[in-house]
Amino acid sequence: MNAFDLLGRISEHPHVRWNPLAGDWVLVSPHRTRRPWQGQIERVDDEVVPARDPACYLCPGSSRAGGITNPDYTSTFVFDNDFAALQPAPPLAFDVDDRHLLVARTEPGRCRVVCFSPRHDLTLSRMDVAALRAVVDVWIEEIETLGREPSVEYVQIFENRGAAMGASNPHPHCQIWATASIPNEPAREQGSLRAYRAAHHTCLLCDYLALEDRSRERVVCENDAFVALVPFWAVWPFETLVVAKRHLSGLDALATAERDGLADVLKRLTTRYDNLFETSFPYSMGFHQRPFDRAPHDEWHLHAHFYPPLLRSATVRKFLVGFEMLGTPQRDLTAEQAASRLRDAGEEHYRDRRPDAPRAARERDRAHR
Repeated sequence: MNAFDLLGRISEHPHVRWNPLAGDWVLVSPHRTRRPWQGQIERVDDEVVPARDPACYLCPGSSRAGGITNPDYTSTFVFDNDFAALQPAPPLAFDVDDRHLLVARTEPGRCRVVCFSPRHDLTLSRMDVAALRAVVDVWIEEIETLGREPSVEYVQIFENRGAAMGASNPHPHCQIWATASIPNEPAREQGSLRAYRAAHHTCLLCDYLALEDRSRERVVCENDAFVALVPFWAVWPFETLVVAKRHLSGLDALATAERDGLADVLKRLTTRYDNLFETSFPYSMGFHQRPFDRAPHDEWHLHAHFYPPLLRSATVRKFLVGFEMLGTPQRDLTAEQAASRLRDAGEEHYRDRRPDAPRAARERDRAHR
């Protein structure tokens, strides 16, 4: 029996799935979607947000920490984080290794903030594709600049969207951290990508995209340059992977049309997220690409991860606790079910279809509880 036939038969039964990128397993328990919920209920994020907020320290013309005033920017705006987790030249340099048990070293780096738009009320889903393309261009300019610094080995672009993911400010923005060593997650992926290339003489993600193109079961949306899909091994309920169709190692290798394609797929995917529960959908998102150590890294294939926490509605979220922290990550909704629901969500934003949609979503949530 081939894999496609077998997976159709196990979709209602507990099983584990292998994540070839991370090198670990996820437990899938589809029957648990029927369990009642009496756990934590989140607040619905549907307040009317002004186009400009005088109290927002990321808006044009506002004052930031230390008295720095933002320019009256009209497109994207980039600056060094006022509360950076890393410093370019830490005041104390050290390297400690006591019997491989007490190990610590200095980690220099840079932390940048990218405001996507001067508009306080926009998110990626509510920006037009031309504005998103400008954001893509800024990402590439930043990684090229930071990647040339001698002390930088990796550049991580990431966005925390929504209070549920710890975002401290609703203004549309992301962060870029440049580090002197490869962070844990891309380092794990690099090991897996290298091992797969050594064993099969091909690219892991190229081969995986070919499988997904055959089944189409987990594909959410795509264009000529990128595909967004729910990975077979997804942990978060509506987790997605955005993968370049062409084998390339980083954002800086994107051709002009591929930059357009990335902006397009980000707009379409985030709109589907918002439509799913008719709310401003929270998530953490980030790009994984080759390190900046001047090696070719043919094993790397550009991709982005979206990790959204919502599970059943705009007010019920997924937590990784208990067995998931101490044993193996676990999910109830199958990747195939999640992809189907995201496909059905459509690409016309719910706020454009129904201005009263947030209120309707609240009423459905109350009925669900």
